[in-house]
Amino acid sequence: MGTSDERQCGDCTLCCKVMAIEALAKPVGRWCTHCKPGRGCAIYAGRPAECEAFTCLWLADGLLDQRWKPSRSKLVVTTSEDGVEIRCDPGSPNAWRREPYAAEIRAWAEEGERNDMTVVVIIGQRMILVTPEHEFDLGIIGPDERIVRELDGTKVVGATVVRATELDATSDVGGARSTG
Repeated sequence: MGTSDERQCGDCTLCCKVMAIEALAKPVGRWCTHCKPGRGCAIYAGRPAECEAFTCLWLADGLLDQRWKPSRSKLVVTTSEDGVEIRCDPGSPNAWRREPYAAEIRAWAEEGERNDMTVVVIIGQRMILVTPEHEFDLGIIGPDERIVRELDGTKVVGATVVRATELDATSDVGGARSTG
């Protein structure tokens, strides 16, 4: 880290619970066996490349204030090629519904609808596509499945999950993928 005003994880280790770590065969929603919650990683110097490369938006983006620190909010916010992903601590599955988070997530959904980006809340392996007017609870989405949004102009009016092999070139794909 460079300057002293740059953010650091500190006591926050929530990504070690909510993210899957393929190199360690660690599923989503469970603490990594190498994590010492609130203290850090026991194998930090030799951690897998996917852990080393990971940065949540709170850490990287000064636009998210201190309320969004994952250890406080119980939410790990990341981006994907399709938009924003909000991963909830499975121990606090409704954290994303509390304020100030709910209003900001809804604002992201409004911006996303205008800019063809998705906002997805992930609780364990369960995914919820959030739009300005709806929440589409899509259940568990497998790695070979994709979210397909039904649009009326830019407005999302429906969402389904299909196997990637069933998609054709004309489908609108939200592209959210299971991390488990």
